[in-house]
This record gives sequence, C-alpha cells and structure tokens, in this order.
Amino acid sequence: MPQVAARINQTQERWLKDYFRTKSAGAEFILPWAVDTFFRAITTIKQIFAESELKALIEAHRNVRLQPENARTSYLLLRIADACEMNKVHELYGASKSSLESKIQNLNDTQATALMIWAAAFWVSKSCSTDDMGEYIHAY
Repeated sequence: MPQVAARINQTQERWLKDYFRTKSAGAEFILPWAVDTFFRAITTIKQIFAESELKALIEAHRNVRLQPENARTSYLLLRIADACEMNKVHELYGASKSSLESKIQNLNDTQATALMIWAAAFWVSKSCSTDDMGEYIHAY
C-alpha cells in the first residue's frame, strides 16, 4: 500500500491513538474511509447543481487556499457572493446567482466543505484548464 505523510495536530494524534491504539492504525482506517466518503458526497452534491453552477463554483475557487477554519456553508456563500459580485462568475458560465446561493444555503457544513475542496482541487489537478471543466465535473 502506498505511503502518505499527513500533518495532524496533537489532539488529532491523541484521538487516533485512543481509538485505534496507534496513530498508524488510525490513519490506515481513516484516510481511505475519508477519501471514499468524500467521493460519495461529491457525487451526490453535484446532482443538486447545474453544470453552469458547478463551473461558477470552480471558477470562484481559482487561486483560493482553503483553511480548516473556513470549512462551513457561510464561508462558501461569502466566497460565491464575492466571486459573483466582483468577477461575474455566474454570468461567465450562464448560472443564476440566486439559484446558486439558494442551493448552497441548503447544504450543511460538511457538504459545503466537500464542495469547496472539490472546486479548489480542480486548480491544482492535472486538468487545470477552463477547457477541461466539463470533463472534471463529469469525471466523478
């Protein structure tokens, strides 16, 4: 199995040791589970949005570095409102700003975070070109 070096804080390390006896045993369980859970969530969440809205979401996360403290629905709403107001991303891709915001408001924090991670990941992926957005949207 390939090795992955993750950065965790002391609280997370203690949690892994408490629940799984060792940090490695915990990581070997949690990481694959988290990846599988993320992709299942993204598959479901993407069905809520039109392709034009997903493209606007991706565009709104260009050059954005996500921080754990911003992993919530309110941050995603702010990010989209700013991107629509300042850069007209909704108009660029033919999405309705009000529809986009309404759909985001119905997401819980975990769903919004998954969507932000997915959108930001596009810009560091191998297919990091606006020409490849449609392919990225339909890939998972």
